[in-house]
Amino acid sequence: MAYRTTERTEARRAETRERIITAALELVAEGGYVAAQVAPVAERARVAVGTVYRYFPSKSDLFAEVFRVASQHEVDAMRAGAASTDGGSAAERIAAGTETFARRALAGRRLAWALLAEPVDPAVEAERLHFRHSYRDVIAEIVADGVKSGELPEQDPEVTGAALVGAIGETMLGPLSPTSNGGDPEVLIASLIDFCTRAIGEEH
Repeated sequence: MAYRTTERTEARRAETRERIITAALELVAEGGYVAAQVAPVAERARVAVGTVYRYFPSKSDLFAEVFRVASQHEVDAMRAGAASTDGGSAAERIAAGTETFARRALAGRRLAWALLAEPVDPAVEAERLHFRHSYRDVIAEIVADGVKSGELPEQDPEVTGAALVGAIGETMLGPLSPTSNGGDPEVLIASLIDFCTRAIGEEH
């Protein structure tokens, strides 16, 4: 009986924690980190403010976890997008992954801005750096495969991956900015894909 009670208690704790994270993520997606103060998070999660602090000792801890959850989702989506070419060339995989990232960012501009560029405290900035490395690794793996197969010229996959992550992020900042007047997303995406495939050494 004690075991079952503990099991139910842990399940309830996990469910409450998940509600808090989901509430904070929704608020960040709607208005950035400034909108995700602890009191609004608690209200949306249907818990007391003290309960939020019981699971996350500080707002910084909560934001870091929200960043981890949201960023991992985007890294997984980019990886899946790159794999969707069903055995395509390295350039096709890079193009598909880049397009997936760009379209998702443009569809959720406020969240993408928060993940890429919104000023954050050091704990969240550390997570941002970690996930830049995760995006780099997705690209580096594809480039390494391309070099191995002879599709691409010899190069350091990690350096290429890091450079492309920087270029993609920098390119998206303008269109994602809260003060942006927009632009043609199709032109942006096509230009970004063209740059990335040229950068890895794909012949055009």
